Amino acid sequence: MSRAELSDQAIVEQIRSGSSELFGVLVERYQKPLFNVAYRITNDHHDAEDVTQAAFLKAYENLPSFDTRFRFFSWIYRITVNEALNLDAKRKRSEGFVDGDAERVADPDDLIDRHATEQQVEEAVLWLKPSDRAIVLLRHFQGFSYQEIGFIMDLPEKTVKSRLYTARQRLRDIMVRQDTAN
Repeated sequence: MSRAELSDQAIVEQIRSGSSELFGVLVERYQKPLFNVAYRITNDHHDAEDVTQAAFLKAYENLPSFDTRFRFFSWIYRITVNEALNLDAKRKRSEGFVDGDAERVADPDDLIDRHATEQQVEEAVLWLKPSDRAIVLLRHFQGFSYQEIGFIMDLPEKTVKSRLYTARQRLRDIMVRQDTAN
């Protein structure tokens, strides 16, 4: 069986047994999806690279404590989301929060009349605060279940549903503002 055919669980067990070079298989397997979620949260290529690298490093360092009852991908995805959100929080503490566009107000009924394209939705998602962006991305762009999102974000499933509802409302408001601005 080639390295690429090994399951994540088999790779993790072999790494724990001293075959640390196999971690590269996991990096190759998950680098792109982890970078993508980091980029969507940070909206910065360099920051996304840093987050992805930090997530892999944390995963490697904490591999001995990884619970194999869970999927490795869900676990490292959780690490990546948390790293991206932490980076954003650090940035806000050092730069402050400025959002002049939040002042624009629109009629919510306008949203019902328009058909948003995928690109418009993706652009609107970037205006969400990172924690809202993360939960929307996990559910609607990555297709994770509420339970998986709860694991990734370390939240109860009911909280995931509540925060997703709120994030969708904020996304709707952003799209309404964008629609009236155009």
